[in-house]
Amino acid sequence: MTIPGRNMTAARIALLTTLAMIAFAANSLLCRVALRDTAIDAVTFTTVRMIAGALTLWLIVGLRSGKADVSGSWYSALALFAYAIAFSLAYRSLSAAAGALLLFGAVQATMIGYGLWAGERLRGRQWIGLVLALAGLAGLMLPGLSAPPLSGALLMIVAGMSWGVYSLRGKGSGDPVGATAGNFLRTVPIALALSLALLGDARWDQAGFWYAAASGTVASGIGYAIWFAALPGLKAASAATVQLSVPVIAAIGGILFLGESLTLRLVLASATILGGIALVILRQQPQKT
Repeated sequence: MTIPGRNMTAARIALLTTLAMIAFAANSLLCRVALRDTAIDAVTFTTVRMIAGALTLWLIVGLRSGKADVSGSWYSALALFAYAIAFSLAYRSLSAAAGALLLFGAVQATMIGYGLWAGERLRGRQWIGLVLALAGLAGLMLPGLSAPPLSGALLMIVAGMSWGVYSLRGKGSGDPVGATAGNFLRTVPIALALSLALLGDARWDQAGFWYAAASGTVASGIGYAIWFAALPGLKAASAATVQLSVPVIAAIGGILFLGESLTLRLVLASATILGGIALVILRQQPQKT
């Protein structure tokens, strides 16, 4: 029996990984431009994104195995939806770069914090990295002209924590694509119920709809499928490290496509947060007590 990933060439693994990171960064760009430049509201954007992602992943699973055999759970679906709605609400006020950095920092902090709670031990260099990353997050949110809006920053931290919980729940899944498809499908009735409850405040236009559909189809559904295809060919440390590129790609995309500018505060915070996380994850697996 062949083991997925071991027969992949290094070039193919690199290509799949690069495409996945671009897709993840594109979620930030698509959400930000939709909520900044179109009439669509955050709840409608999220609903369209979840429906598009669910349909895409359901089709991918069906084409792969000949039947739409999905799994997942309602608890994971709730964590996934909490991430998605907080993500959209946060991007009403955050730049693509600041949002991606806060999201990534919160995800990693959640997963590292869970590891510590579960009994993992960090070494001296890793503790320094963790303190640096947390200091960078705190520094980014300190009051000042260049600070991101507090409400948006807190919402993105909630989104990151929710995604961290979702990732932890999905660890060890035998079929991550099937589980993700099932979880996306379960978010659809939740998203529709919220949209109906807030129907009086709903707003949308054609451009906003297509941005949301692209976020669900390409940046989420296809992006996750590509990432799960690349993962078996990556070592655990490499898989964690390569995700450091997502906030950087989002920042570059924000400059090139959204006309955003990088502030000194954001540059320093990025270097501190990403550098600190790198010190934590670029080590061997922490020892259990």
